Amino acid sequence: MAYKLEAFSEIGLDESLLGVLLGEHERGRVPTLRRLWLYYRNPEESRGGNSGWDGRRRLAQEAGLPARLTGAPRDETAIDDRDMGRKEIVIENDIGWRVHAMVDFMFGKPIQVLSTARDEDKRKTIGRVLDAVWEASGGVGLLQDIALLGHVYGYVDVMVRVDERGLGLLSGRTLDDVDFETIAESIRIEPVEPTRGIPLMDPSDYRRLEAFVTVVERELNVTTREDRRGLFGRQRARAEERTERRKSTRVEIVSGTAHQVYENGHLIDEREVACTGGAVPVVHIQNLSQPFRYEGLSEVEPLISLQDELNTRLSDRASRVTLQSFQMYLAKGLDGFEKMPVGPGVVWSTDNPDASVEAFAGDGHSPSEESHIEQVRESFDKVSAVPPLASGVVRAKIGNLSSANALKITLMGVLSKTARKRVTYGRGISQISGLVLSALDATGVLKTERIDRGVRIQWADPLPEDSVDEASAAKTKIELGVPRERVLEELGYAATDPGVQ
Repeated sequence: MAYKLEAFSEIGLDESLLGVLLGEHERGRVPTLRRLWLYYRNPEESRGGNSGWDGRRRLAQEAGLPARLTGAPRDETAIDDRDMGRKEIVIENDIGWRVHAMVDFMFGKPIQVLSTARDEDKRKTIGRVLDAVWEASGGVGLLQDIALLGHVYGYVDVMVRVDERGLGLLSGRTLDDVDFETIAESIRIEPVEPTRGIPLMDPSDYRRLEAFVTVVERELNVTTREDRRGLFGRQRARAEERTERRKSTRVEIVSGTAHQVYENGHLIDEREVACTGGAVPVVHIQNLSQPFRYEGLSEVEPLISLQDELNTRLSDRASRVTLQSFQMYLAKGLDGFEKMPVGPGVVWSTDNPDASVEAFAGDGHSPSEESHIEQVRESFDKVSAVPPLASGVVRAKIGNLSSANALKITLMGVLSKTARKRVTYGRGISQISGLVLSALDATGVLKTERIDRGVRIQWADPLPEDSVDEASAAKTKIELGVPRERVLEELGYAATDPGVQ
């Protein structure tokens, strides 16, 4: 491979440094990040072939179970001196539903991105443009994807892709002549999965990006058999009797001034970046801020050990219940008892006066086991700050408070954590919107000054709302002088809706 990185010489990125970045990312960060995703998603996967080493597929979280339960072979994982037969496996993915609950609290309802420009007409225009761009890129679904990646990995990078040529064609035309959907088609907001993104940070400022590299391995619509050339290549393909899709590695490098794309080491696209004012068109969002670190705090990482413990104890209990759920018999002095039927109305007979049959087993109560499992679940609640009530499971008495206050007190942990995340995600949304406005200004589509590119995020209440209380609060806001149109937007209405006066 021969990379042509002269365009990035000012930031010190050469072929040697790029190779180091790619190697460190693949060997160091990717395995850790994939483990976080596997524990969140818990997909069914095979180990050792298409059907696993014993002919069955496994769930990803089984990797954290001890060998006495999984019955793994000696060359796969550490074992003890107990029976290595596979036991009943019970996997309860507590991580998955807690992550989903946190994402729902963040972006379960649409948000409003409001301009803080000084001029009222400019504020309305900017607001309509930003709404069109965000909706064209996915709307609330895009925000939920960003939040999901951030919660699992601890951070997420968002790239703003600008079609400068497309926006250039709109330059000089007034916004009255161009619909906002046309503008939105030239700008795309795209989250980058951390397993694919490699940041190149400023050595003197860990918060500043100098360049951003994305690495994607993708399958092409070309098979290996079609790609072989010559008589011997085709004969070899027929002998193998298999056809696979070709894979390609795509490397994309972007800085504040240049953009390059490589396919299997060959440069296929190169252009200048002029519409971002020298800034890398990538916004970094931490899930929960972590000082002096590029990565934020993941919601999955602190729950992995608890998830392993819960799955282990649930599997142990399943094995015990299976063993003790049926009566077993110890027969003495009965020849051929193993062949005798056992059932209602069956009579056993023998000439041995010393013969006996003793029944044992049967499920017994294990209070220590139940207590331990319950304590593990409570540890989940404390570490994640997401109680079962967040998913609709009511297990405790609410008390004598009103319903709204009771919910807020019970969900205080997840509400407080959501408020913290609104700082980091809100800052990211503001920076993304600023890049969009900067691109529109540079191409002449929507001229703005830097001071007018700020936005304010209006968040929806994640808890259920009473329509009577909403109407009363809206009336109070109008009496205080809040614009009527804004109050209607908060209620989910538009001034043009039928019946709205």
